[in-house]
Amino acid sequence: MGWLAAIIIGGIAGWLAEQVMKSNMGLFLNIILGIVGAVFLNFLLGILGATDLQAGASFSIQYLIVGFIGACLLIFLFRAVRGRRV
Repeated sequence: MGWLAAIIIGGIAGWLAEQVMKSNMGLFLNIILGIVGAVFLNFLLGILGATDLQAGASFSIQYLIVGFIGACLLIFLFRAVRGRRV
């Protein structure tokens, strides 16, 4: 995936996760959260034997879904570690 597409889709995925998880972050953290969330979930799925859901995708709904779910998982894990709402 190209960097520009990753930034746009990562930002959307991070923003959606922010809305669903009732978190309060800025644009920069939403982008980072979406991109890192996609990488994190792909890593977890790779451990479980699932194929890479983003292979060869330049702008796809799959990247958005994986980024969204991964970002939600990261917010959940961060809250569990910190013991409070973000």
